[in-house]
Amino acid sequence: MRSLLYLIAVILVIGWIFGFFVYSLGHLIHLLLGLAIISILISIIRGR
Repeated sequence: MRSLLYLIAVILVIGWIFGFFVYSLGHLIHLLLGLAIISILISIIRGR
């Protein structure tokens, strides 16, 4: 489960970076970044 959260976080960060340069999705890009950060924090909190 932990590696799955990291995989989702990496995919979301890559999507955020790609969308930031393309600039076609607007505010959805920042939502993707927020979801990636939240998933990383959840995995860190549950790991302890």
